[in-house]
Amino acid sequence: MTPLSGRHALVTGGGSGVGAAIAQTLAAAGAKVTITGRHKQSLDAVAATAASIHSCQCDVTERSSFTTALEHATTERGGFDIAVANAGVASSSAFIKSSLEELDHMLDVNVRGVFNTWQLALPHMLQNKSGRLLAIASMAGLQGYAYTAGYCASKHAVIGMMRSVAMEYTKKGITVNALCPGFVETPMLERSIDNIVELTGRSREQARADLASQNRNGTIIQPEQIAALVLELAGDAGANRTGEAIEL
Repeated sequence: MTPLSGRHALVTGGGSGVGAAIAQTLAAAGAKVTITGRHKQSLDAVAATAASIHSCQCDVTERSSFTTALEHATTERGGFDIAVANAGVASSSAFIKSSLEELDHMLDVNVRGVFNTWQLALPHMLQNKSGRLLAIASMAGLQGYAYTAGYCASKHAVIGMMRSVAMEYTKKGITVNALCPGFVETPMLERSIDNIVELTGRSREQARADLASQNRNGTIIQPEQIAALVLELAGDAGANRTGEAIEL
């Protein structure tokens, strides 16, 4: 029997990058996986890689439609045993030039999205007295980075939420953790490199090397590395880990 056989996992932002890698890893471990996102074509492409991955086009910030989408998924595949709040956005600019619209958008997706994902997944977990709530946060939730004040604020909020929710449910069989990677090989990284090149005039190679040097091991993190840790936390081995902001 595979490690996650019979379990239903929700992965938001599952149409590309880290979310896609997580969905495929959980599916390979035997889970039924529901991926959500705003872009149907990307979601369908990921779903086509495994029969146990099912796509659901919706926006984590729109509570009503997100609720409806998840209700359909649970009717088809049962309640969620694992919920990975992965959907996120980022933008960078000098603080003095940052707009309220940028800040609101990052708080909406990065914080409200986690709140909605976890809260809607919780009822089945409480009923079963078992579950895994995970968020893909960031090292920006643990420290500051120049030109990313709004993004850092949103990710710090996720870490605070995680710690509070973990304290509430630690005796109810539900673990709550956040993964905090540095710079990851995703389309978001490419946009960050574009911004650095535009703002500083450095080459793409120089910009990439600078970002890699800020990671713990001096290299860009691969989505599969994050997915492997999600799998560990989602399985039986993660039963005693909760309230952790785990650095990658």
